[in-house]
Amino acid sequence: MLMSVSRPSPIAPTVDFDAKGVQHGHLRLPYSRDDSAWGSVMIPICVIANEEGPTALLTGANHGDEYEGPAALLELAQTLDPSQVSGRVIIVPALNYPAFRAGTRTSPIDRGNLNRSFPGRPDGTVTEKIADYVTRHLIPLADIVLDFHSGGKTLDFLPYAAAHELPDKDQEARCFEAVAAFSAPFSMKMLEIDAVGMLDTTVEEMGKTFVTTELGGAGTATARSIEIARKGSLNLLRHAGILKGEPDVRPTRWLDMRSDDCFTFAQDDGLIAFVRDLGDPVRSGETVAHVYPLGRTGIAPVEYRAVMDGVLAARHVPGLIKVGDCLSVIATITENI
Repeated sequence: MLMSVSRPSPIAPTVDFDAKGVQHGHLRLPYSRDDSAWGSVMIPICVIANEEGPTALLTGANHGDEYEGPAALLELAQTLDPSQVSGRVIIVPALNYPAFRAGTRTSPIDRGNLNRSFPGRPDGTVTEKIADYVTRHLIPLADIVLDFHSGGKTLDFLPYAAAHELPDKDQEARCFEAVAAFSAPFSMKMLEIDAVGMLDTTVEEMGKTFVTTELGGAGTATARSIEIARKGSLNLLRHAGILKGEPDVRPTRWLDMRSDDCFTFAQDDGLIAFVRDLGDPVRSGETVAHVYPLGRTGIAPVEYRAVMDGVLAARHVPGLIKVGDCLSVIATITENI
């Protein structure tokens, strides 16, 4: 029996990745459904190419309720001057397009979490087919990959760009040099609590330079967070030698997530009342938040305390929290990468 990975992808691009100039098109994924027997999911894509040089793949809305990436990348696709490009820029503003249109983290079609579906399957669900196409057809074209994230509807983050510790220290150094060039207000050496099936891991295992972000969240994007994404994209393209000029590098504070102690998860349902804001310093043993039970008055809230020194790097939103939700993330400040 043939393995499914040997099958061709059902996704057909309407752009020519080898052509010069600016192309706006789609990745067309056939999707037969009740309201469209021969319908398709049409994922917007832009390719901007000129002269010889490296390729950057820039993606947003890997999770559909994260908006800084799409906002910055839609602008970039409209305004990037091909005469300033040496190489190629592939822009996919909304990678999980069904989720993006629905404003949800996962796909409304199959409930697929795209960033837990890599490397994907050409004969799988809609989400798995998108992951497979990215794995087999987009990532191999790229020298550097930038995948925008934020906290979506349930988390809010300090605005940071990030890379991971890697076995290949030369590759790791390239990734952190790219993070520094992105020049977000904060930069993170990141620990994933669940790295299985992530785009990050897939890109890194192919030996590519990879940068990700967490640029806010709370179900929206602010003028500040969009501007960080916009400037960061241009800085990264300059750093890669794809755009002319030097990156506009500003001071950044380096953060580190060294262990599981950074994460606090709710053990109670209720109303969450933080006593620290994002970026505030926190010492081990200090209260980060109270969780009040909802059913009646007169019951003391549960206190959630830090188990390490650092700063509050992420917090739960909205105001009600459920057992198992991520309540907070504390990161340590470091002087270097």
